[in-house]
Amino acid sequence: MKKYSPTTPSRRHMTNVTYRGVITHTEPHKPLTTGGKRDMGRNNLGRITVRHKGGGNKKLYRDIDFAFEKKNIPAKVVSVEYDPFRTSFISLVVYKDGEKRYMLTPKSVRPGAEFIISAEATLSTPNRLPLSKIPVGTFVYNVELKPEGGAKLVRSAGNFAQVVANDNGYTLVKLPSSEVRKVSEKCWATIGEVSNDEHHLVNVGKAGRSRHKGIRPTVRGTAMNAVDHPYGGGEGRQGRGTKRPKTLWGKVTGGRKTRGPKKYSNHLIISRRVVGKKKK
Repeated sequence: MKKYSPTTPSRRHMTNVTYRGVITHTEPHKPLTTGGKRDMGRNNLGRITVRHKGGGNKKLYRDIDFAFEKKNIPAKVVSVEYDPFRTSFISLVVYKDGEKRYMLTPKSVRPGAEFIISAEATLSTPNRLPLSKIPVGTFVYNVELKPEGGAKLVRSAGNFAQVVANDNGYTLVKLPSSEVRKVSEKCWATIGEVSNDEHHLVNVGKAGRSRHKGIRPTVRGTAMNAVDHPYGGGEGRQGRGTKRPKTLWGKVTGGRKTRGPKKYSNHLIISRRVVGKKKK
């Protein structure tokens, strides 16, 4: 982690990920980038649908390959780059047929590393294989939920899932949330862990840095008026005043399970995630 000299009060505890020695290119590969207007939490009528979003620095979107349909073609990592839309680093890779694509950078992979997407690939990072070919105990990321559906699970910085068992056409995968879930053994996953595992240690340090990220201030409900929030109003500091914690719209939060009892994938959940201090 990179720490700063306490030249101001906000600098005293500010930290950031060390990019030196990790990032090899500062400019993205232009054909794989797209611009466009950002919604910033507004819908097509301009009304706020997601609070606390707006402003921020202009960002260029990098088109990341999550489909991985180029199978049995060797590829080589050319560079490791920063992506403003992701917590992990990304890598520009070149396939043997000359095509270039971006992918999530796995931990400890540097430019020059070679890999392949193949059912016969070796168990080395960042090769990609079907879950049926991956032995129990292996760490994986970029996990598919449906065969040929593209990577959907385990894509954030420092995350990895673990193959727990193979049973009756399904592979049991332990996700970073501690949930154990069945996934079809025909789904594909990438060997290894996602890069930038120090991301969760970053201390933003000051309000202005959050604004640069496009995050607007969050006001406590208890600091509002009674008309604006269930916790609002009262003289001086007040308690919550309600039996259960609620959102601004009165929806119960803080302990209520939100997963629908008729959700199509409920039968695939072997054990629910553990929350709070008991999580391991």
